[in-house]
Amino acid sequence: MVSAAEVRRADVVVVGDQIDSIGAGVGAPDDEVLDATGCLVIPGAVDVHTHMDMEVGAARSADDFLSGTLAAACGGTTTVIDFATAYRGEPAAQGLATWHAKARGRAVVDYGFHMTVTELTGDADDLVAEMAESGVSSFKLYMTYPDRLMVTDEVILEVMRAAGAHGAMVSLHCEDDSTVASRRSAALAAGRTEPRWHAWSRPPSAEADAVKRAIRMAEETGAPLYIVHLSSAEALQQVRLARERGLTVFAETCPQYLYLSAERYEDISERAARFVCAPPLRDPWHQEELWEGLRSGTLQVVATDHCPFTASDKRAGLTGEGWRDFTQIPGGLPGIETRLALVYQKVAEGMLSAPQWVDRCCTTPAKLFGLHPRKGVLEPGSDADVVVFDPRARRPLITESLHMKIDYSPYEDVVVDGWPRTVLSRGRPVASDGQSVAAPGWGEWLHRGPSGSVAGI
Repeated sequence: MVSAAEVRRADVVVVGDQIDSIGAGVGAPDDEVLDATGCLVIPGAVDVHTHMDMEVGAARSADDFLSGTLAAACGGTTTVIDFATAYRGEPAAQGLATWHAKARGRAVVDYGFHMTVTELTGDADDLVAEMAESGVSSFKLYMTYPDRLMVTDEVILEVMRAAGAHGAMVSLHCEDDSTVASRRSAALAAGRTEPRWHAWSRPPSAEADAVKRAIRMAEETGAPLYIVHLSSAEALQQVRLARERGLTVFAETCPQYLYLSAERYEDISERAARFVCAPPLRDPWHQEELWEGLRSGTLQVVATDHCPFTASDKRAGLTGEGWRDFTQIPGGLPGIETRLALVYQKVAEGMLSAPQWVDRCCTTPAKLFGLHPRKGVLEPGSDADVVVFDPRARRPLITESLHMKIDYSPYEDVVVDGWPRTVLSRGRPVASDGQSVAAPGWGEWLHRGPSGSVAGI
């Protein structure tokens, strides 16, 4: 059994939907026995960054809450937190209700929501208190996408102050919009519209500058800060410096930034459009820095930013006029099914320890977002979300071997060592030998407690 602290031989006894006991030889007679000899028994993984059934222009993310959570289960993830969004002119409660309707009766693993704030028309304290009462203790704000999502620094400061007072967490998409807008305009004016210019228009400096600004606001308000999908060494350095000063700053990265590089944009065919995401993929050397950030603890979480669009949606673009204008390609990549195994590769290679793997993928995400100790750990009283992970299983990450509702795989040239053999959600099998055995609607809505107030992370 692997926890965030240790590896040990143990039996895990499940009674009903919870862990009953853990220890050597504690199995109860007359019960079903799941033989995990030679495998790693870990808590169900927690993915705190997904975008299911989300409209973007004329496109919609390919996975809804049924297909997306089914794929999550097959890959060993038993809890997801998606982003409910209140678009401009829409009350937060209405945005939350919309996402509840999307997930209810469909999810096959447990789920929660963050609230994405696109404007602030009332008092921030009232907003945060209302959402906390509704079981939502984290908020996402954008520092770019001015047409539909970006908010001002003044709004960020107000929400941060309120979040700090109410035990909530603010997550920020950090890219400096003035840099992005200037570079995008320059590229378009010069006729440089191919996908390769997407990365040029959103440089590492734009991310690092925004992260630095976000940290300054967090320091001013005293609120915890969580930086989503960190992609560059420059931004990582800003997080490292902030944490060395004792600030409550956390950051995640995603498998696409650990495995894929901006070289993918050099493909002159439409395939380059498949890899458009924001922040964009970076030059290969950034990957080593991010892996080291995970090893050292400067990065605390691996999430996915799972936001898949089909190849045809990428090819058509947001307006249906094609992929040759990088500003019109729907941004996002699939990843909800492959995260756990991709990160495990560095355990197999000896760079990460098995406890670090569990910590970054299971335990710390649950702690940061108000789900611990119900989720992210194997302890008496915790939900019986259990993954039996077979380190000897080999799986090519090709479309045909995966369950995400997507017609390509970003990792089609990757074969992983290790894959979940059995996955339990609250004591019930939801995946076996890489195939779903889940029932739609098994997943429950998670009313989360306070987020962000975690010592020692």
